[in-house]
Amino acid sequence: MIKKNLAIALFSLVTFQAALAQDATVTLKEAENLEKQLKEDAALEKFKSVAIADSTNITALLKTAELSCATGGRIKDIKARKPSYDQALTFATRAYNQQPENAQVNYIMSLVSSKMPEVEEENKKLVQYIKQTKEYADKALAINPNHGKANYMVGKWNLEMLNMNWFKKAAAKTLYGGSGMQKPSLDTAITYMEKCRTLEPYFVQNYLDLAKAYKQDNKPAKSIEVLNKLVKLPSRTQDDIALKAEGKALLDATL
Repeated sequence: MIKKNLAIALFSLVTFQAALAQDATVTLKEAENLEKQLKEDAALEKFKSVAIADSTNITALLKTAELSCATGGRIKDIKARKPSYDQALTFATRAYNQQPENAQVNYIMSLVSSKMPEVEEENKKLVQYIKQTKEYADKALAINPNHGKANYMVGKWNLEMLNMNWFKKAAAKTLYGGSGMQKPSLDTAITYMEKCRTLEPYFVQNYLDLAKAYKQDNKPAKSIEVLNKLVKLPSRTQDDIALKAEGKALLDATL
């Protein structure tokens, strides 16, 4: 009788787990479709529901982190972005703790780290996030050199370090004496973003930042070439619409 009850319990557990897995697959598909329709807030909630129900679902964890960054970044009040970014960090960290040698996981950790300085007030943590942005992107590329968006993150890090405001520069210099981070350069920024352009030909954000880098490097012809391609790209995320508008304005101002 005991063996029979155990068998029934085991069968019920297996059946329940199979049902959960099937439900997760359906929900993830729904989330992906919503994201393609540029309904990122709704997609985020579905990805998040799967991530909460199954803390081992790497896809759900990473998409929750990624979309939390995207939706949070559209909040006009910068201080009000903190809950979204904190949520992104929580889910990205869960994924990293499970798969630290996964290139996509490290890219998402880099992405989240790049957002945190917007809302971080403590100098030490601020500089830590700046360093981690580069470190996680470098790790992603060590695992997969052809990870397009990780190449972008390294390029973007170089560009932002060159244009960092005086407060952040002072914090970095005070805490690390200027030796804790690689010296940034426009050439390095452009090299990595050009590689991203090859690997991710529809990544709008990369085109805009690459054009800005060329303009800062006094290469208007290259900037115009990139911007002309940018404005013709399809909009694949909610942010792409605004980014393309910014690119069009920059193109008009450059011509």
